[in-house]
Amino acid sequence: MCGIAGFLNRDGDAADRSLIDRMTAPITHRGPDGSGAFVEGPVALGHRRLAIIDPSLGAQPMSNEDGTVWVTYNGELYNEPNLRKRLEALGHRYRTHCDTESLVHLYEEEGPDFVRQLNGMFALALWDAKRRLLILARDRMGQKPLFYAETAHGGLVFGSEPKALLVHPEVPRQLDRDGLARYLSYEYVPAPNSIWQGMKKLPAGHLLEWSLDPPRSAAPRRYWHAPLPVSNADALPFNQASRQFWSLFREAVARHRRSDVPLGVFLSGGIDSSSVAAAVADLQPAASIRTFSIGFDDPTFDESEHARAVARHLGTDHHERTFAVSDVVDLLPEVAGWLDEPFGDASILPTHLLSRFARSEVTVCLGGDGADELLAGYPTFTAEQLARSFQRVPKPIRSLVGAAVGRLPVDHGNISLDFKLKQFLRGASEPGPLAHLRWIGSFSGSELSDLLVDPPSIDVESEHLARAAALAPGADPLTQSLRLYQDTYLPEDILTKVDRASMATSLEVRAPFLDAELVDFVQALPAGDKYSRGTGKRLLKAAVADRLPASILKRPKKGFGIPVARWLNGPLSGLLDDRLAPDRLRRQGLLRPETVSRLVAEHRAGVRDHRKPLWTLVSLQLWIDHWLGDS
Repeated sequence: MCGIAGFLNRDGDAADRSLIDRMTAPITHRGPDGSGAFVEGPVALGHRRLAIIDPSLGAQPMSNEDGTVWVTYNGELYNEPNLRKRLEALGHRYRTHCDTESLVHLYEEEGPDFVRQLNGMFALALWDAKRRLLILARDRMGQKPLFYAETAHGGLVFGSEPKALLVHPEVPRQLDRDGLARYLSYEYVPAPNSIWQGMKKLPAGHLLEWSLDPPRSAAPRRYWHAPLPVSNADALPFNQASRQFWSLFREAVARHRRSDVPLGVFLSGGIDSSSVAAAVADLQPAASIRTFSIGFDDPTFDESEHARAVARHLGTDHHERTFAVSDVVDLLPEVAGWLDEPFGDASILPTHLLSRFARSEVTVCLGGDGADELLAGYPTFTAEQLARSFQRVPKPIRSLVGAAVGRLPVDHGNISLDFKLKQFLRGASEPGPLAHLRWIGSFSGSELSDLLVDPPSIDVESEHLARAAALAPGADPLTQSLRLYQDTYLPEDILTKVDRASMATSLEVRAPFLDAELVDFVQALPAGDKYSRGTGKRLLKAAVADRLPASILKRPKKGFGIPVARWLNGPLSGLLDDRLAPDRLRRQGLLRPETVSRLVAEHRAGVRDHRKPLWTLVSLQLWIDHWLGDS
């Protein structure tokens, strides 16, 4: 895996070589094995390399035979061997075994839409000197990040992470107030927006063409549309579909294993990562598979025994480490350095600890990310079904239920009953897309009004509803909800978390569930194959029923988290007081101190469980400290 950066001047000025070197320096963690740059006329492409395929010859930026097409690329192409055969048959001559080289040759054959044929995770920038055209592209599901900004003089700056763009003198280091409102609602900033003024994320499955000649720049366009489910009458019988799913999944895992460096498997003890390990065990001797898991000294949050059970069942070479509360707390200041956008998902901390542990032995790991968003694995999909029934209950009775739940004593345990019921009621009476945002996000629209000193210029919840309505019009409700997760939560929370947490330690993590061929198959399946009668991931569970222990199949979904609610009243209480101090908030002028103080007091007194909003606010303050300063 790698880091990329670059810029294109539109005013005729020659690109500054020293500037591209300075832009790639902050993302060295993404590629510690080497650096490279291409500078010609107004364009500069930069690269930091983590060598995975053909370590000796795969340096970037890389060009075609005559040096008229150049690419800098972060990712892996899983269908590259097939692309190479086809391109060689068309007369292209390869100098390396690196997948990057196929990009320039495929572009020569297909033009900008060459990205449609790529099965992989990637963010890339391609310069066509003859057409004076720069192309930016991001993979279908958004596994790899790509940020860009237009300069005041009409140029373009881009990079894998904002920290690379912020080096450029024409990219301001200024907070975007609307981005702040979106973060406080979602716990991340959804594409195409960012927390930085004037900076955008290229959305998943999009490309941007930026020409030096008229018609100049164009808005990003979607190059891939997920297929809609077929009708039940046209669908495969469920048992046949589950067999085909396993066959495609096994092939996807086989493609994702391609590497010239040591490879391992993340193993949490949940069905997703366990299924990946089981598929690898179908492809090679189990004893040669290195699996990695971590545990915590807090037994209510420790899942290591489940990972151990899967490893014993499969016979893998299992590696495990237990961490203490202090190990996680000590990470917090460091995290703000990798995260040049605020990020409110606390599971980034154990994800980084796991990545750091695995990196001591391997350079690449396979993970189970994407299964929940493709196959309806989150409890929120069950909540959506329950909410439809709840909305049919007369309002007076709903009010009585709400009052009764509100009187339940607060339990700061891991996803306690009172937390689940109260969280459910936050969204139970709302339209489906808004309900999901309330369940997994932090601040509602009315809560934002009470929290922010200056109201944003956008209505975050209305914007969210409009986004959802445009994704899969006419599809069944479950498919619409899944597409919303695939458009927001998957790329900008789950995959961002994994990318930043792993790349901070120079580990590449691959997600076989997001293989293009497998995704196309799953997207076209009827909703009932994914979720039925309270059971999510129905297809996956059927496919692995004879491959994993029954206890793993029956386990409820449990996130890879830390005991945030308790820690905020314990080892993190000092951090909470310091970062959310009223005087500090008044100086910043962003958040109302009285609102924040009320949240802290209620959480401490056990009157309310504010674990999500308080963690979102603490994470914001840590980010502000690192990137903006306490002002």
